[in-house]
Amino acid sequence: MRRREFLAGSVATLAFPAWARAQRVPSFLIPMDDRQSNHLRAYGVTFRALERGERSEWLLNYRDGSFLLPASAATARDLTLSGVVAEPVDDSEIAAIHAEIQETNADAVPLEKAPEVAVYAPPNAAPWDDAVTMALGYAGVGYEKLWDAEVAAGGLGAFDWLHLHHEDFTGQYSKFYLNYAGAPWLAEMVERNQRMASQLGFPHVPALKRAIAQSIARFVDQGGFLFAMCTATETLDLALAGAGIDIAASYADGDAMDPGASERMDWSRALAFQNARLEPSPAAAVFSDIDGHQVNAPGGRQPLGSFTLFNFSAKIDPVASMLVQNHRQVVPDYYGLTTSFTRHTLKPALTVLADEPGAPWVKYIHGEHGKGTWTFLGGHDPEDPQHQIGDLPTDLSLHPHSPGYRLILNNVLFPAAKKKELKT
Repeated sequence: MRRREFLAGSVATLAFPAWARAQRVPSFLIPMDDRQSNHLRAYGVTFRALERGERSEWLLNYRDGSFLLPASAATARDLTLSGVVAEPVDDSEIAAIHAEIQETNADAVPLEKAPEVAVYAPPNAAPWDDAVTMALGYAGVGYEKLWDAEVAAGGLGAFDWLHLHHEDFTGQYSKFYLNYAGAPWLAEMVERNQRMASQLGFPHVPALKRAIAQSIARFVDQGGFLFAMCTATETLDLALAGAGIDIAASYADGDAMDPGASERMDWSRALAFQNARLEPSPAAAVFSDIDGHQVNAPGGRQPLGSFTLFNFSAKIDPVASMLVQNHRQVVPDYYGLTTSFTRHTLKPALTVLADEPGAPWVKYIHGEHGKGTWTFLGGHDPEDPQHQIGDLPTDLSLHPHSPGYRLILNNVLFPAAKKKELKT
């Protein structure tokens, strides 16, 4: 049996409401507008209902992406324990909701089965160092953690949804050696990766990470759902496009990168990006010009602003609509090693979900690859704009209405939608 990671946060025990005990109504409407007392835990309530086999609906563009769940005793109890607001609705009220949806830019998407969720992270990774594992834990969504040995052994085949966050798939350890040389955690990271490369028969860490990136791309090609943030968004594609070269080895003895390395990249292998330029200096903790904010660039990072979620027609673009459901359209930006994606490096077929108006970069993108999909969200932690190594973990009980964390949880629930709807 695989080890389950289920890190649900503490919940307040509330009085069990009379309407929930009486079970006089067939459904619960979970509003996701400003009436909701805990937006993030509402996703967990919905996810667990699906795990119990209770088919539900995601009401796209209706009250900011509300959910309609069967009024089971288990869901009634879950609502009480999680502190999530729900409204009892009878058949006539449900019919009125569906009639309103038909007349507006909204849609009711059936949710059928909770996806099997995996997070790619080394065995010693702390759950509070990744915004997604914090969101999963706070919402109460179970997940399993796997790393290189499991991926190399074909372990991705057991999952529907995969998250990537920190990993530098170019094998350069995010160039942490420039600023954190001698740090025990960096030495441990290097030793652990080198040991894994040797164990799996690779000559060095860049070769291992390139192979893992290719396995992840095959997972998507075969129908998997990939969600990546921070460093993983940029370095995954750099590893895929650089399949014929060793990016880490292109810096010879501390000299500038071989000027021909960028030209030898094969962007047809990448998911999201094209025509990017690799960072020429080994002394800059930057990967390429994909990231618009260049948080560690020698010339200084770009300042943070806000990004705006696009409006999509739920009937025409259900996938994009699911991914942007929110009670706020404008979201404060936040840094990561990769914060944003420059427009000139985007492949033309992808969908931009959010950008900073007037800026040369975007924040949130989505696309298809084979039978599956990928979604990239820039930045590290939506509620920690200036995150630094060693910072205290974000306490999501202080941010139950976080619009940035809602984007993460939209992605977790998205694979549950009825498959015939998943085509933009």
